[in-house]
Amino acid sequence: MNAGEVRALLARHGLRPRRDLGQNFLVSDSLAARMAERAGVGPGDAVIEIGAGLGVLTRALAARARQVVAFEVDAGLVRALRAEGALPAHVELVHADALDVDLAALAAGLRPPVRVVANLPYAVSSPLLRSLLAARHALTDWTVLVQREVAARIAAAPGGRDYGSLAVLHALCVRSQRVGQLRPGCFHPAPKVVSTALRLTPRPDSPLVCSSNRDELLSVERVARAAFATRRKLLLNCLRASDVVPPDAKLAELLAELGIDPRARAESLAPERFLALARALERPGA
Repeated sequence: MNAGEVRALLARHGLRPRRDLGQNFLVSDSLAARMAERAGVGPGDAVIEIGAGLGVLTRALAARARQVVAFEVDAGLVRALRAEGALPAHVELVHADALDVDLAALAAGLRPPVRVVANLPYAVSSPLLRSLLAARHALTDWTVLVQREVAARIAAAPGGRDYGSLAVLHALCVRSQRVGQLRPGCFHPAPKVVSTALRLTPRPDSPLVCSSNRDELLSVERVARAAFATRRKLLLNCLRASDVVPPDAKLAELLAELGIDPRARAESLAPERFLALARALERPGA
């Protein structure tokens, strides 16, 4: 499929790309095949695809995988894909918003290994990335196309301008690898940004405690988001202004106990420091 064929397919069904859904359709079968390959998809895999679009990537995944469950939020695209009969029999097309799907429960119900591959809409990439972190224990890995700037924020190291809560959470949970970069012309309509393909693999040595009734990622997330709420403020002041610290907490003393300079700013703290701080704040009498 190429850009002309994508436009023709949309026209056949009276459809146009929806800006409110951040629709930018991949227009190259060869690029889709390359993405499926770089995602590590093999014949024994079940794949969850977020955003089937016009099925270009869906078909590339189906050519390599045992099973594909493809989600698409746009009812018009779902109707078009079904009317065209363009998807193989081992693809299950689901009309649903992936943000409303319990990805962990879905993955747990599929025969492993289970991978996620997605061309994430720019407008909702952050919540979907967070949902994938929550489902990490049920997934082998996930490969996502995101805006180049978002990829930089995920992989950022402490001290850089891109370092923030997104980097902290990902560093504690996964290893990230850039596996490709796509120029705007690879999509219809062409976005004004470059896209990066990231492959994210859960860390077997993650320091986070995660059980059926507790996931430390939630605690770290609250602390990290509070710490980065105002980047130019001192860490101490950001935390005091938030709801993650008890009103009577001796915060300066707690930071000193953890070896954290109370005058530091959030961007200077390594991810493990945020974990230590989250644990300390949950201690009785902190």
